[in-house]
Amino acid sequence: MAHECISVFDIFKIGVGPSSSHTLGPWRAALQFLAEIKAAGRPISAIQHVSVLLYGSLAKTGHGHGTDIAIQLGLCGDDPVTFDVNKINEKMDDIRRSKTMLVGGEKLVTFNPLEDINFLYEESLPFHPNALTFLVTFEDGTQQASTYYSIGGGFVVKEGVAAGAASQVDLPFPIDTARQLLQFCIKTGYSISELVMENEQAWRSEAATREGVLNIWRVMKECTFRGCHTSGELPGGLKVARRAAALNKKLLKGSTYTDYDSWIQAIRQGGNHFAYTLDWVSCFALAVNEENASFGRVVTAPTNGAAGVIPAVLQYFITFCDGYNEDKILQFILTASEIGSIFKKRSTISAAMGGCQAEIGVSSAMAAAALTECMGGSQRQVLMAAEIAMEHHLGLTCDPIGGLVQVPCIERNTMGAIKAITASQLALQSNPELAKVSLDAVVKTMWETALDMNSKYKETSDGGLAVNIPISLPEC
Repeated sequence: MAHECISVFDIFKIGVGPSSSHTLGPWRAALQFLAEIKAAGRPISAIQHVSVLLYGSLAKTGHGHGTDIAIQLGLCGDDPVTFDVNKINEKMDDIRRSKTMLVGGEKLVTFNPLEDINFLYEESLPFHPNALTFLVTFEDGTQQASTYYSIGGGFVVKEGVAAGAASQVDLPFPIDTARQLLQFCIKTGYSISELVMENEQAWRSEAATREGVLNIWRVMKECTFRGCHTSGELPGGLKVARRAAALNKKLLKGSTYTDYDSWIQAIRQGGNHFAYTLDWVSCFALAVNEENASFGRVVTAPTNGAAGVIPAVLQYFITFCDGYNEDKILQFILTASEIGSIFKKRSTISAAMGGCQAEIGVSSAMAAAALTECMGGSQRQVLMAAEIAMEHHLGLTCDPIGGLVQVPCIERNTMGAIKAITASQLALQSNPELAKVSLDAVVKTMWETALDMNSKYKETSDGGLAVNIPISLPEC
C-alpha cells in the first residue's frame, strides 16, 4: 500500500454541516470539477448546461444531508470555509425560483435542481458508495464529464486518481500504522504531537501550522458557544428540538456572563462533581452537532456527523482540567489528527463504508488519545487510550432516521465523548505493556467489521432505527 501523506488540516477541515461525506465532500467535488474545466483550457463562460448524477448512499440520504444544496453552492464557486451560512436558504430559493445558476460566479445558465440533479437510488459504483458525476455541455456542443467519490471526512477522490496523490510530500516521519508511530517516538524521544509538528513542517512553517490549528480551535469554540445559546427546532422535518441551550441554562442556574471566557468561569463555579461534569460534556457535544444539523459552520473531526466529540472532550479539558492554554490546545489537536490519519489510511472514516464505528468510533479514539497526551500520558498510554475507545465502538451501525444527522447521530456524539474520557482515564491508570489488544489490531478489526457489515447499516437509511421509527413520532 502506497504511503498517503495526511496533514492535520486534512483531518480537521472548516466547513458547513450537516455531513462531511454528503455535504462538504460533494461541495468540494463541484469546486474541483470547475477547476478541472479551467485547467483544460475551457472558460467557464463557454458552459451552456450542467447536470449531476448521485449514486448509492449519496442518492439515498442526499436530501437529508443537503447534498443537492452543497452541489449547487459548489457549482456557484462558493467556498465552504467562508460562505455565509445564513445566506444558504436565500441562495437556494433564488436558484429554485429563477431556474438559473451563476456557474463559477461567472456564467448564468439554465438550471433546475429538480431535473438537473438526479438521485439514482438503485445504482451504485464499485469503488465507494458515495459517488457523483458532473456533466457539462459547452456552447459548441462538446461535453466534459468527471466522476468523484466522497470517501469520508470531506476527502474527495476523482475516478482514476489515487487517493492523496496531490498531497504527496517527503515527510521526515512517514507513518501508516500505530506501530510505526510508536517506533519513531521511541527513536526520537518525541511525544506524538511533537512528531506530528515535525511532519507538518514539510508543508508549511511551524508558525503557520500553529496559527492554522488555533484557528481550527477558534471555529470549534465558536460553534460550541453558539450551539449552547441557540434554541428552536432542527430543520429537516423530524421536528427535533434543540437541547443544548436549555441544558446550558439549567446547569448555570442564573449565572451571568458576557462572552466565552466569562462563560467558562461561570461553568467552573458550579464545581466538578461527576454528574455535573457529565452533563456539561453532553451539553458541549449536543451543541456542536445541533449546529451541524442546522447547516452551521463546523470542523470535520474527522467528520461532520462526529464533529461534536473532539470539541466536547477538548472543552472538558479546558474547563475542568485547567487546559485553557494555547500550547495544550495545539498538543491536543495535533495528537488527535495523527490517530485519525491512521484510521483513514488503514481502515475508513466514512460511515457509508463502515457504519458509525468509522465516525463516532474514530472521533472517540482521537479524543481519547489527545486527552491522554495532554494529561501527561506516555506514548504507549496514548495509543492504548485510542484502542480502548475504538474497541468499544466496534460494529456500531449508521442508521439515520429520515436520512438526517439528527437521530441517533447527535446523542451518539455525547456517548463518544464520554467513552473517550473513560478510555483516557483507564489508559492513564494502566500499564500498556500488559494490554492484550494493540491499536493496529483494533484498526484492522474495524475494517474487517466494516466489510462484513450489511449495506443497510451504512448510512443508507435502509435499516435499523431508520426503518423502525416512524418519522412522524415526536422526539423522546
